[in-house]
Amino acid sequence: MPARLTPALDQLVKCLTYLPGVGPKSATRMALHLLEREQNKGAELAIALSEALTKVGRCQRCNNFSESDLCSICKDTRREEGLLCVVEATTDVIAIEQTAAFRGRYFVLKGHLSPLDGIGPKEIGIDLLKEIMEKQTVKELILATSATVEGEATAHFIGELAQSRNIKVSRLAQGIPMGGELGLLDSGTLSHALEDRKFLFADSGN
Repeated sequence: MPARLTPALDQLVKCLTYLPGVGPKSATRMALHLLEREQNKGAELAIALSEALTKVGRCQRCNNFSESDLCSICKDTRREEGLLCVVEATTDVIAIEQTAAFRGRYFVLKGHLSPLDGIGPKEIGIDLLKEIMEKQTVKELILATSATVEGEATAHFIGELAQSRNIKVSRLAQGIPMGGELGLLDSGTLSHALEDRKFLFADSGN
């Protein structure tokens, strides 16, 4: 029978495996490292996580993470109001911002459509996006969802919603590999994909 840790350590290891890419062995090493060598930093980590869970919510306009009603990007009056980039997650916003090639605004979906998993338009925040398209002056909607099957399906669904409202619809250009996630791309590739984006409908570029 394999040796077991204490109940508290077992729970810590289990919780660490919630992080993406962290398996039981890596989680065990992390937990033991924090207890053996970095107890002060472990305490800081616990406090920081607790504060983030308490203080960080969603921006009322774009759905990005924020500690106030509006995030810093939505508060920035220098941003182009009519240019809206739709992404799947906050990691995508960070990746695009690092390119310094986009000066519009964002809308952050809560993932992508996945009917088999019970994730439909409502679950990813499409209702709020519809409200933005109807009440705000959106001239162009840039679809920056991932190049996965789910990301493409999500882009197509949102593109049709925008097209029905006479909003120009574009998609990030080539350079993003099939199955690729924006947060994992280098800034140069992402910057070119933004600059060379393609309009999806025949009349979107008019």
